[in-house]
Amino acid sequence: MKRELTIGAALVALVVALGVGAVVFQKRAAVQAAGFQAPRFEVDPMWPKPLPNHWILGMTIGVSVDAQDHIWIIHRQGSLDLKETYSQQNPVAGDCCAAAPPVLEFDEAGNLIGHWGGPGPGYDWPVSTHGITVDYQGNVWIGGNGKGGSRPVVDEGHVDPGAYHDSMILKFTQDGKFLMQIGKAGASKGSNDIANLRGPAKMWVDPKTNELYVADGYGNKRVIVFDADTGKYKRHWGAYGHKPDDTDPGAYNPDAPHDQQFRSPVHCAVLSDDNLLYVCDRLNDRIQVFKPDGTFLRESFFYPKTLGDGSIWDLAFSKDPQQKYLYASDGTNQKVHIIDRETLRVLTSFGDGGRQPGEFYAVHSIATDSKGNIFTTETYHGQRVQKFVYKGLAPVTTLDQGVVWPKPSE
Repeated sequence: MKRELTIGAALVALVVALGVGAVVFQKRAAVQAAGFQAPRFEVDPMWPKPLPNHWILGMTIGVSVDAQDHIWIIHRQGSLDLKETYSQQNPVAGDCCAAAPPVLEFDEAGNLIGHWGGPGPGYDWPVSTHGITVDYQGNVWIGGNGKGGSRPVVDEGHVDPGAYHDSMILKFTQDGKFLMQIGKAGASKGSNDIANLRGPAKMWVDPKTNELYVADGYGNKRVIVFDADTGKYKRHWGAYGHKPDDTDPGAYNPDAPHDQQFRSPVHCAVLSDDNLLYVCDRLNDRIQVFKPDGTFLRESFFYPKTLGDGSIWDLAFSKDPQQKYLYASDGTNQKVHIIDRETLRVLTSFGDGGRQPGEFYAVHSIATDSKGNIFTTETYHGQRVQKFVYKGLAPVTTLDQGVVWPKPSE
């Protein structure tokens, strides 16, 4: 009798297991049959190559790719600890290390091929650099989110909107020659001041109109647009296309009605080839989409229970002609999300918290090159740039891929 019961239980367990397996297989087959695919990536653990001169990176706060597929980053020299800069101290305390110059240019192989940046005549260098963009003409734009003093903003998601030193953006040539400053240091009068910025986070230049879009940002709560040659003001708006309002909204509550204004920071504004502007409302865990004139079109929320520093930090487009996918850096959940641009739905995500290749500590900025590769930077104690190699489209079988480590060669 016992033997029959044991055999019967085993058969039931086998049938259940086969049923579960069949369901999983059917779901996976259905996904593949439906053509539910997304770009696939693998981290390149050997990129970039080591920096010369015992140089190291501080908070790495922006990344951009130019027309030659050179990768540009900006980092905060002042964010390094004293024990990371022994060779810079007076008297010299050790052989290693020193802060690298703020602006670094790499080739596709990861070689450092250019470096410059810092205070100079004719312009106000940011107290706390934030964001770098190389436009279609090769000009280099730099923002900042620092207040008065010499130390960078450390708690990026929770900053007091007053007394910003960094009320400007700067334009340079690729060899670091100063071209133009928009705004004056410490001069902002708030989110409806059309002459100054206040903690601008990221810039984007439209090659069709030569207009400069600024996610502005940490002190202000708006998108503002200038002529990229003259710096002349064009227009600005807040969430839903409203006139910006600097009233303190209080703590983010995912169960409350949707905020009618952006929260600080307004962290990115990127324009697609079909003239849709995607704005990162970071602490509200949402993307809002606009026409270039500020007309609100739609919004979507991503992991809305995310508190802390929010879930939508930066965006980049895939390199197919339709720009079918958006890539979103999420420095709180430590992932890169791959989003269908038409539906604004997350298809899959990769990454995990940590300091090994393919992991993240506060993944901050994101950019793509002409081959579809992704480059990310990390702020706080992350202090690095990483490359994720595009491996083509593949069926989506899991929402969370974890660390996308290179597969062994067969």
